[in-house]
Amino acid sequence: MTFFAHNRVDADVEAFARDLFEGAVVNIDQLNRLLREHADDRRLERMAAIDRNILRVALYELLRPPETPPAAVINEALEVARRFSGGDSVEFVNGVLDAIRETLVPREPQSK
Repeated sequence: MTFFAHNRVDADVEAFARDLFEGAVVNIDQLNRLLREHADDRRLERMAAIDRNILRVALYELLRPPETPPAAVINEALEVARRFSGGDSVEFVNGVLDAIRETLVPREPQSK
């Protein structure tokens, strides 16, 4: 992640971001399957690359043990889409993530 080569951030923030990125890469097949199931008629290959990747990272975070509440994960994904993507992206990302969130079994927070 070249971002961290040029930007200083807190070590915990960097570790969290790296974990999300690496987790999304390692689990890309599972994430893509979920996207295909819940993205209505939009084919994965035809989605804007930024939307596809916002969705993958957010989905990975939704599927792992809950450090962040699902509503906060979705809100952060929407903020990223609002900042870096185009017109209908926020509504699209929200619709897909909310549809998937509704299918997930509620998770208990991990104790630290």
